[in-house]
Amino acid sequence: MATTAVANPDAELTQAELAARYGLSVAGERPGLVTYIKQLWSYRHFISAYANAKLAASFSTARLGRVWQVLTPLTNAAVYYLIFGVVLNTSGEIDNFIAYLCTGLFVFTFTQSVVSGGVQAITGNLGLIRALHFPRAALPIAITLTQFQQLLASIVVLAGIVLVDGEPLTLEWLLLVPAMLLQSVFNAGVAMAMARLGSKVTDLKQVVPFVMRTWMYGSGVLYSVANFEKHLPGTVAWLVQLNPLLVYIELMRHALMETAPVTASQTQSWLLGIGWALVAGVLGFIYFWRGEKEYGRG
Repeated sequence: MATTAVANPDAELTQAELAARYGLSVAGERPGLVTYIKQLWSYRHFISAYANAKLAASFSTARLGRVWQVLTPLTNAAVYYLIFGVVLNTSGEIDNFIAYLCTGLFVFTFTQSVVSGGVQAITGNLGLIRALHFPRAALPIAITLTQFQQLLASIVVLAGIVLVDGEPLTLEWLLLVPAMLLQSVFNAGVAMAMARLGSKVTDLKQVVPFVMRTWMYGSGVLYSVANFEKHLPGTVAWLVQLNPLLVYIELMRHALMETAPVTASQTQSWLLGIGWALVAGVLGFIYFWRGEKEYGRG
């Protein structure tokens, strides 16, 4: 009795068609942008837990523990006040110089710490990346969240400094919240961009401290921003006003101080702050996402 051969419906399909038919995909393939965002949202609890663990670990070996969250910004403020306020006597140009200095210093330190951590977000976590599957953007975002928690502790210290220095408590202090959130979005975008660059150029972490130091001196952290108009050509002074760190520092000074010298109106500062957050946040995220399948390989 003759047997009838059963036709294989997949026999004439290409590998790509077979993969599409059975829902297969390339291992390590980069997901679409919308899918990636959804994946990242589904890992929000991991990001939060990882950020909290990083913060706790950073003080785990210190005898005073998290007290250093308060002592570190206070110590930095004291050192810079001694140098710039007393030795170089820049305090004479600004009313309530201590409040002015500390506001600039704490805001700058937030971005500095995120950038420095972001550049090593991939290279410093290769073991985790190779062992577990998760959206890699979780790492620079967790670094931003860790430093945001540090900023909150600094803001508590800053509020006390500002009040002791003679500034009144006003409703404008509420503007601290949106200002910090805008800076956080900006920082996260920069951290993601630096994370991808740092994974490609490992020596970048050696360059970042010099870049950040230069950025600090160009952001009016330690002296009156009126010096920009006094000593720089008009076009250069205008370009300095667009400096995102200067923008976020001035938003905080607008909120906390009544007479602080600034380079732009409050409206202009808010528009620039929103613009920089959108540009850095969106472009930094897309740039990082495009390199998703590269991280942890090689």
